[in-house]
Amino acid sequence: MKNKILLFSLLAISTGSMAQSPIKFGVKAGMTVSTMQGDAVKSLNGLLDYTNGMVTTGSRTGFFGGVNANIPMDNVLSIEPGIYFSQKGYELKGALNVKGLEFLGANAKAQLQSQYIDIPVLLKANISGLQLFAGPQVSYLLKSDLRTTAGLLGINLLNSKMDATSQFNRWDAALTGGVGYAFSNGLNVSASYDYGLMKADKGKSMDIYNRGFKVGLGINF
Repeated sequence: MKNKILLFSLLAISTGSMAQSPIKFGVKAGMTVSTMQGDAVKSLNGLLDYTNGMVTTGSRTGFFGGVNANIPMDNVLSIEPGIYFSQKGYELKGALNVKGLEFLGANAKAQLQSQYIDIPVLLKANISGLQLFAGPQVSYLLKSDLRTTAGLLGINLLNSKMDATSQFNRWDAALTGGVGYAFSNGLNVSASYDYGLMKADKGKSMDIYNRGFKVGLGINF
């Protein structure tokens, strides 16, 4: 899957480079709201124990930012490759037993804080400023930390961070798509959704996938 997406990306860039219109470069940054779907709770069983039925999963809010190039194919369609730093992960709430610390807290919280490099290649349609886009995305995991906190009556009883990078696959692949609007001065806004296709755990034995929304503000030069 990863090789096919990379091949498609190279072909798309080569095709787009034949366009006669000038290539525009841009920067974009914004907010991510990410989670993991599937057996997310089980993915950290090497670092945490759980009380059955007492743990729920939620999303992590983070940041993304990077650069892109818009390669026109005609007056409407263009190819847009990019490279972005992106914060992903998810959150666990409930009774968490942190191995090595022997702590059990019904109000404990553990947040998986992952940093990725995302490389999307988008097919974009621009209709009088309204932009619709979709395409493949390859991602590389830089680092993943598990931060665990717990408190009682306003007192912080636990605040620890552990390296969880070894629990996850370094490479990921996704489909991404969304909608945006480009203003005449070069500014643009967008909202998109990343749908992970590859199992995120290192052994690929569990059905766990990265999923998330991105809302961004950018400018093209």
